[in-house]
Parts: sequence; C-alpha cells; structure tokens
Amino acid sequence: MCLSARLVLALSLLLGTGEATQAQTTASPANTISEAVLRAVPAVRHVRPGVTVPGTPPDLNASITVRYGTERPRAILLLMPGYLGGAGSFDRLARQIVALDPGVAVWAVDRRGNLLEEHAPLAQAGKTELETIVRSALPVRPIRQLSFMRDWGLDTTLRDWRVAVQEARTLTPEVYVGGHSMGASLAGLYAAYDFDGQPGYQDVRGLVMLDGTPNLLNGRLVSAQEYRRGFWGTLGPITGLDAINRMPYVNTFYYSPQRAIRGNAQARLAQLAPQEPAPDGGLTTLPATNLAAAMLQIEQRYALLPFLAVHTGKATNTREEPNPLPRLLGAEEDAQTIVGPRFSRVPIGWRSDPEAPTDAQDFVNRFWTPLSDMTEWYFPQRLTLDVSTASLDTRGTPHEALRVWHTASIMTPVLGIAAEAGVTRAADYWRYGGQVLGQTTVHTLPGAAHLDIVTARGTQVARWLLDWMAGFPPRRS
Repeated sequence: MCLSARLVLALSLLLGTGEATQAQTTASPANTISEAVLRAVPAVRHVRPGVTVPGTPPDLNASITVRYGTERPRAILLLMPGYLGGAGSFDRLARQIVALDPGVAVWAVDRRGNLLEEHAPLAQAGKTELETIVRSALPVRPIRQLSFMRDWGLDTTLRDWRVAVQEARTLTPEVYVGGHSMGASLAGLYAAYDFDGQPGYQDVRGLVMLDGTPNLLNGRLVSAQEYRRGFWGTLGPITGLDAINRMPYVNTFYYSPQRAIRGNAQARLAQLAPQEPAPDGGLTTLPATNLAAAMLQIEQRYALLPFLAVHTGKATNTREEPNPLPRLLGAEEDAQTIVGPRFSRVPIGWRSDPEAPTDAQDFVNRFWTPLSDMTEWYFPQRLTLDVSTASLDTRGTPHEALRVWHTASIMTPVLGIAAEAGVTRAADYWRYGGQVLGQTTVHTLPGAAHLDIVTARGTQVARWLLDWMAGFPPRRS
C-alpha cells in the first residue's frame, strides 16, 4: 500500500545514470562534542533582500540565513530545512560541523515565512506566561492579510535560496547546498532548476541530502486539473491552487500556526523547568512534567507521523497500549499510546536512553533559540503543492513552468544520508543517482529516526559530510 493510501485510511480512522560509491550501512563509533565547544561556535542571523514577488510586502521579500562559523570560510554549506521546519533544525549539526572543521561555515536557511512569526512574547515570557501560551497560543495573523502567500512556491523559495548561494560564492568557490527531508528535495530541485538559462547545479560543488530525495513527495504525474483543484499526495490532502487563497498556510490536525506556537512555548518550559508539572489544558491531557509533555509529541515511540519523529527515550510512570496508526502512515513498526499514568499521584516523566541517537534535554534546548526555532509557523501551501507536483523533469508536462529541466545534466556529486528508521532508504539515493551524472555516495545512520539525522548527539553525520567534502579538489575562484 502506498504512503498516500495509508494516510487516507489512517485519517479516516483518526478523524471519522550516475556513478556510485559503496553504501555504508553501519556507523563507526561517533564521539560527541562538549556543549561548551558547541556553544562557542559563532552564529549570526542575516536577512538580505530576496526575490521580489508582486503583492508581497517589501520587508517579506527576503533571503534569510543563520550563519555558523567564520566570516571568511574555506567552504560554505547551505542547508534547507524540511517540511514545517526552520533553520533551528540544524543548530546542533551546524555547530558540530564547524567545531570539527573551523574552515567550513554552515548557513542554515529560514524561509521567508519565518518573518511572519512573532517571537518576542516567547523570548520575554516567564513560566506563568509560557504556560498561558501553551494553553491558548498567541494571536495568529488573519488569513485575509496573507493572500500574498499564494505565490510563495517553488520558484520563490529557490530564488531566495539562490540569493544566499550567490553571496556565498563571493566568499569562496567551495559552495555546497543540501537539506533535510523536504529540504533535501529542494536541494535536488535547486540543482535541476533553470534560473533564466543557467542550471542550478552550476552554482555549487555538491549536493547533500539528509533523509530525503528530490522525489520524496512526488510519486506520480499530477494533472493540470489536480494542480488547481487539489489531490492526495504523500503528505495527505494537497490544497490546489484555486483554494490556496482561502487557506494559504498548512493548517491540519497535526500542525498549524497555533500548534507551532504552543509547541515552542512548551519547549521553552522544558528548557526552564523540565521536571516541573506541565500546564493543565496544554499539549497533553495527561499529568506530565514539562520535558515529558514536550517529548510525547515527537518521540518515535509515540509519534503518529514518521516525518515528525526523533528517538531519545521513553516516558516513565505510564500505562501504554499499541497504536497501529503510525504503521499505516509509513512507520516501520507500531507505536505506543499512553492511556494514563501508572500511579495517578505522580506525573508522567521522561527517561533519556543513553543509547538513543538524540538527547531529549538537548533537543528541547535547541527547539527554540533567539536565532531561530525548529519550525515554520506559517508554512506556505503553495510550496507543498509545487514540491508535491514537480517531477525530476517537468519539460513536456503540464507543469513545465516549474522549470525543473536539468536533472539528467547534473554533474555535481551527491551525498545521501538515510536514517535507518526514517523516510528514505539507501535504494532511494541509488535510484536518484542513476538519473544524474554526478557520483553518488550513500550512508545510513543506524537506529536513527527521521529527525535524528540533524539532532543526534554523535558526530557521525558531520564526519561523513566533512570527509565527503574533503574529497573535492580545490576549485579556482
């Protein structure tokens, strides 16, 4: 059963020619880096003018990056976050890369939609105020004021990204693009995109794909009628162009601006007071500590959706039952549902597993920072529509205007890293590598859920990436 069919069923239940190098499927021992060293990595947020989109307020036509490392690097890696994600998703991985090789800078992308977010209340709030936000969120922007988001699709996203790529090229010829999940899809689409006569791959030295591929969200040809009226895709119901004005951003049972705001507030509480009780009427109806309330939403053992899962440990003091819904949505095995605390007078707590890829406290500590957060509150439906529609070659299709024209000509090497329990497999990268000219290198991170690729405490992903980059001969400016 395909993932979209599984999603249809689950929602009904819930709601009523390239060269290749050898795949590596086991990780060598991966050391961690001390928090003091990671914290010492410099990071600065930059907002530059992006592509001008008619109808968009001028201050939102922006290209945004959080830049880790030196201002004069030997090489720059620009990383695009995934579906619903923000630049904060890369905070740990970016710091690991720079700590291991200070000559490399990492520029994590925030898409222009992140500028719609109001973070001051989260930054300034104390525990009492944060508890209120967890319960009731913050006021969200009226839909009628966001009609310009209708045009924030693939072209806008890639051209904003290219502004940063071109700036990076003024600093060094060693420029790489990559991403996680949908961000990996966007990296491949960037390479294949026709920027007014110039293929995107000519901008960069290589492509990095972290648990995602260019056709991750696209499994079939979408008709012109479906593009306008909507269709079922990998992510479930995809809003068509005709309806985007009525709901320009993602607003589903599992994600919305309100849920993103509440999630960030709960993460802040878990930063400030992890063992104190979470607010009643918050993200969980169960009595739980702040850390447990934050992790219950996303821990692989309990997560509903495989693309919103991380592996850190498990809840304590619980009564649990099997939950088959995640398997219907593409997970490798059934998850668990917590039906209540084992001892009613004791809140549900959290036990970190030292063998798990990611540390729970570190995860929530990085979920929201003054530089960025791990989410994009107002994620544009148009981008979801375009990425779910774009094939590896749109020429001769009803969607030729998406300008994905150069996949077969891509000569840049590709690094694919799959999460063993994520949403891609090594075979997905080999299939993609067979359609491009560049050499493909593939690794698999053992025991990793989808988000662990960018949040893991170990440095294996960073080391694989740096080793791969080190294999490139220097390019002349």
